Amino acid sequence: MKNRSFIKNKLKLALLAPAVCFSLMLTSCEKDVVELDPYDRLTEASAFTTPERVELAVAGVYDAAQSGFYAGGAVRGYPFGAAHVSQGDNRGEDMLNLEAFYAITYGSTYNAASANNVYHFETLYSVINKANIVIEGVEKAVADGLITAEVGNAYSAEARFLRALSNHELLIHFARPYNHTADASHPGVPIRTIPVNTPARVEEARQQGRDSVRDGYAAILADLDYAETNLPDTRAAGGKISRATKGAAIAMKSRVKLHMRDWQGVVTEGNKLISGTESFTSPIGGYALTASADGPWANNSSNSESIFSFMNTANDNASVNGSLGQMYNALPGGRALVAISPVIWNAEFWPADDDRRDITTTTARAIFSRKYRDAGTQSDWSPIIRYSEVLLNVAEAESRLGNNDRGLALLNAVRGRSTDQTYSGLTGNALTQAIVNERRIEFLAEGMRWKDIHRLAKEGVFGPAGIPAKVASASNHIPQYNAGSGTMPATTIPFIPYEDFRFIWPIPVSEVASNPVLAAQQNPGY
Repeated sequence: MKNRSFIKNKLKLALLAPAVCFSLMLTSCEKDVVELDPYDRLTEASAFTTPERVELAVAGVYDAAQSGFYAGGAVRGYPFGAAHVSQGDNRGEDMLNLEAFYAITYGSTYNAASANNVYHFETLYSVINKANIVIEGVEKAVADGLITAEVGNAYSAEARFLRALSNHELLIHFARPYNHTADASHPGVPIRTIPVNTPARVEEARQQGRDSVRDGYAAILADLDYAETNLPDTRAAGGKISRATKGAAIAMKSRVKLHMRDWQGVVTEGNKLISGTESFTSPIGGYALTASADGPWANNSSNSESIFSFMNTANDNASVNGSLGQMYNALPGGRALVAISPVIWNAEFWPADDDRRDITTTTARAIFSRKYRDAGTQSDWSPIIRYSEVLLNVAEAESRLGNNDRGLALLNAVRGRSTDQTYSGLTGNALTQAIVNERRIEFLAEGMRWKDIHRLAKEGVFGPAGIPAKVASASNHIPQYNAGSGTMPATTIPFIPYEDFRFIWPIPVSEVASNPVLAAQQNPGY
């Protein structure tokens, strides 16, 4: 299969934009972009009529995930561009929202009509519907003899990987965590496995309610198992990171099982990607930590550590209002909307001489991450999962299982490339806490903080038992930064306990207005 370089031309596939647009969860309305020469639009009827068109249809699912629509049809970083990262960061305490873009998310003042959470929901379901259209179309292409079953299975595996990624993102924002009830029988989100592209299917979708969290995770794992079985171990350079692989599916399973608190499952999946005892590498895909902590960011499109990211280029990106380089970058040309909070900067578990502190830019107002550097053409790739996460996922699982030596070795592999202040002798809860702390440093400005808060809050031991207190935006934060001091800055945005209804987002008003079943299943408090 060819690399995904063709996506740079921003191909718009009409097959992924059915006419039914009454509710964005039930459709996959295409981005409203003016096309002067719409030669690259394919109807759903024609999209699966040649091998080349089938591959373009698969690329369309990546495109939808990379940068979806926003109010008025604008192209923005929803769901897996800057929005995925910024929303995940701004629901936590370690990044500092400075402007209006994510103020509602940061302050937890959202409601069922708030744009940030509404479009996160709607664009995620747009990806899912497009994935379902492709899966059905690929099956027909195989039956028609246009492509082989092997090629068709691989295409379906890519669509299933993206569907699993989207369903998990929905669950961590719109549903309580897996351990909220003993058997995870509490409400999750609707799990959709058929395309909504005919009047009959629209009517069926109008009546679909929420599946349980347990069933949602089972569906995610089924998709990822299929992806692991049918995806290649690796791809040529252009698609190694930007197209789903066997390693990406396995890595995602290690994350999903961590959320399920299936510690042995995390270890089983992670071990498929881990060999060695000190310097760890992957026998699948050749993944390894880069020599320096800056390695994944100095070349985010080609490095040994990034397992899966969404590609952006100068010609195909989420726009000025949706790119990571604009949101996070304080270098010339960047808008510097999201800074590093003094909360994490001052944490005593983050050594003052840690090299990761150098991946930053200091201004007169605040300290900013420098992981995303291209504000000019918005070509920074959007990170989804890195090898360092797999190592820390397994480290935590080993710690929870009482396998302290291996948990410590995996933790120190990540920590040790950035600082000489590695850990020794940690066991039990102290080791688990150190691993969770390390995640806050390692994945700073990558949208990961909310995922950890969400999965740990019910337990209330290794993270805040709710939405943490935060530093409010001010004109000058510089006096609050004191690296590694343990000094807690003033947090004027108060803590919200886990039991509060604001811990999860509401189902959007657009959904409850069109689906009476969902209307009766709205998250309490909204």
